[in-house]
Amino acid sequence: MTQEVFTLSQTFQPAGGSRFMLRRHPQSPVLRPNPLRPWEALNVFNAAVIQHAGLFHMHYRAQGIDFVSSIGYAVSADGLNWNKLEHPVLAPQEDYESRGVEDPRVTWHQGDRCFYMAYTAFSPLGIMPCLARSGNLIAWERLGPVIRGENNKDHVLFPRKVAGRYAMFHRRPPHIWIAYSDDLTTWDSDSIVMSPRPHNLGWDEKRVGAGGVPIETAEGWLVLYHAYDNRHVYRLSAALLDLDDPSRVLARPRTYLMEPTETWEIRGDVPNVCFSCANPVVSGAGGQDEVWVYYGGADRMVGLATCTLAELTAFVKTAPGDPTWANH
Repeated sequence: MTQEVFTLSQTFQPAGGSRFMLRRHPQSPVLRPNPLRPWEALNVFNAAVIQHAGLFHMHYRAQGIDFVSSIGYAVSADGLNWNKLEHPVLAPQEDYESRGVEDPRVTWHQGDRCFYMAYTAFSPLGIMPCLARSGNLIAWERLGPVIRGENNKDHVLFPRKVAGRYAMFHRRPPHIWIAYSDDLTTWDSDSIVMSPRPHNLGWDEKRVGAGGVPIETAEGWLVLYHAYDNRHVYRLSAALLDLDDPSRVLARPRTYLMEPTETWEIRGDVPNVCFSCANPVVSGAGGQDEVWVYYGGADRMVGLATCTLAELTAFVKTAPGDPTWANH
């Protein structure tokens, strides 16, 4: 099957090339498949990354030639050079996971003092958002599916409770939703946070989904998200949500922050994809906070793009937006 090569349309060309975009790290891609290990021989992508105890910890989706996904673990001192464990830390085990465990997003929960992994289970039973819990990032206790009876994914847990309850994004197509829980098992009070914008510039016309763990700032919850158009080109952008009511969008620029332009982002197992599950805030040069966006390129490898936290906040607050399309 011939893959379509994405060509940037005139609609998206920034005037004078001056529009703010994420900057790809020169060492990117930072994680590649290992053909000597059957479970990760074909693809490694859509990784969660968190800093803990002075190290970077990565949980990544991996596939062998059977295309059944498992979740591997790697550790790094600098976030660039990674040492992988030989075996997955999470592999299909339950009946609802028989065709794979996918797209991890790992949250350090401030109140519970533990790590939660949001991952997607795939089986003939459907596509289910699941949670697991860990104290050491290696051994994971499954908490089971959090939503049943529908195909749902792209979920991520907030790093603290909101109004005394756990908060979680999820994706009931084609929107980003938020839900709340007292026990991580029963979720309610669902509402739509962001929707596709078919009357915008076209890049987010089809579906939207959450990225990594929301970043708490004095301005609000800073969130990265992906969107794709009718040609299935995946791009990344960001929005700002109210701290006390994250269903309320304060700012959502009309434009995006990143799109597939590198060869390995355009050609891969799924072409034309930049898809992120991680955006940790890292102390950069001169003590300036930076946002490191780890992303899957064409469902083949893991890349890294960065900006400062100040730049990302300024983009969300000052880039042209339209309140008509900010929410649903």
